[in-house]
Amino acid sequence: MTDRRTVTSVLAGIVATVIYFGTAELIARGLGIVSAPALILGQILIPLMPTALIKAAIAVFGTGDKLALVITIVIVGSLLGALIGWIGVNRRGLSIVLLIGFGLLPSVLTVTTGSELTATLPTLGGVVAGTIVYLMLLHLDDRARRKCFDEVGQPGSGEAGRPDARPADSSDAVTRERAGRESKPDRRAFFGLAAGLGAIGIAAVAAGQSAASLARSAAGTVTRLVLPRPATSAPEIPAGAELDVTGLTPLVTENEDFYRIDTALIPPSVDAGTWQLRIHGLVEHEVTITMAELLDLPLEEHYVSLACVSNEVGGDLVGNAKWLGYPIRDLLAQAKPKAGADMVLSGSDDGFTASTPLEVLTDDRAALLAVGMNGHALPRDHGYPARLVVPGLYGYVSATKWVTDLEVTRFADKEAYWTTRGWSTHGPVLVASRIDVPRPGATVTPKDGGRVITAGMAWAQHTGIAKVQVSVDNGDWQTADLSEELTADTWRQWRCELSGLSRDTHTVSVRAIDADGNVQTSQRRPAIPGAATGLHDRQFTVE
Repeated sequence: MTDRRTVTSVLAGIVATVIYFGTAELIARGLGIVSAPALILGQILIPLMPTALIKAAIAVFGTGDKLALVITIVIVGSLLGALIGWIGVNRRGLSIVLLIGFGLLPSVLTVTTGSELTATLPTLGGVVAGTIVYLMLLHLDDRARRKCFDEVGQPGSGEAGRPDARPADSSDAVTRERAGRESKPDRRAFFGLAAGLGAIGIAAVAAGQSAASLARSAAGTVTRLVLPRPATSAPEIPAGAELDVTGLTPLVTENEDFYRIDTALIPPSVDAGTWQLRIHGLVEHEVTITMAELLDLPLEEHYVSLACVSNEVGGDLVGNAKWLGYPIRDLLAQAKPKAGADMVLSGSDDGFTASTPLEVLTDDRAALLAVGMNGHALPRDHGYPARLVVPGLYGYVSATKWVTDLEVTRFADKEAYWTTRGWSTHGPVLVASRIDVPRPGATVTPKDGGRVITAGMAWAQHTGIAKVQVSVDNGDWQTADLSEELTADTWRQWRCELSGLSRDTHTVSVRAIDADGNVQTSQRRPAIPGAATGLHDRQFTVE
């Protein structure tokens, strides 16, 4: 009997926790606020996570790392609910206090960070729903046990529980059998209700996350910014810049397909009307610019590819877009950095910081304070209303989204978010390449003349790609055909025809050489502290 009570109490704790998270998610989405408990806890946990764990999460889940974090929080919360339920077997009052106390924790964290009281409503609603479910399930289980005990006697009390009680006769057996039959409907009701409520809670969490995703997408496409015509337009894409190979990644990445890696569990909602950028620190003149002032400046369009330092060899955390913005060097020229300054610490509305070499922001490259992406205002996920775009550097030291602050300083004096976690300070993009065609493990039918087509992408932003080479089964390197270069700041497509391949499984490898003659290294290393290296290869079978 005790074992069954433990199971039901633990199950009640788990279901109550899932209902807590699900109810809070629905309330948060219904009110249009971003203070559901899983999101609050996740945003607090992200800065506390070890770098290796963050890197592993990105490697496994890619751009789904934030959803994975929310799911993990719900699972861990459910395990905590199970523990509370186990405590409740013998100390029910304490379990209720713990359930309410832990449930209210996100509200306390919300209030202490300066949020409005309305931000606590999702958590409070979740606590009420979760507590009601917990008590209701325990009541059902108690009723089932009482029916059984009332008939046969509580063990350790009454006739049936006395150590010297007489052996059970046939009438006792009949009584126990009848009690078991009468308690079964309540037990079935308990497990049925627990299963149903658990499913509802999980569905509510999923619905809440789906609604959040749709809201972010809507915020990214429907914005209040009307972009001006650029004073300097991006060059037309040459006809030869895009190769005609099925399965090859497009030259320009659509906004909805562009990778997103950042530290914001929920992208900040920044009002363009009140947004402003402050430039200060080691400068002669502090500068503050509003969105209206920024849009009145002669904006420029540039194609620039961005890459994430967490990208694994052959990974897809890289993309190319047409950005609209104002040169950062011109903004810094207004502030006039002082002698000795060598770094700009950019700050985001969500608290993220990045350290960018000052010389990179003041040379002739297309380093932009960007407001547009592929002809539209920046999507919310990608930094609306303004972000930094800097060719030649990985995003963790340059591509600050929702940017609001530029502090001119020194590397010796300040550190940024990721450099405090072991990443290198300057983050230059390394020459890299990957294979898109054929797909991993594909079975390929040779074309006329026994040709097999392989193709992919190569990048070395701000230096440019000069050559791509391909090797089959560790054989000699042969030169691939390159698409026409759009700019040195963008990636290039490549294509190579392989001939004379036997009907067997083969491995194709690729390496790139940049315009300075740097050959992509074959030495394998992890992303920390300054980008993963090694050559991408892929197996396929010729039939």
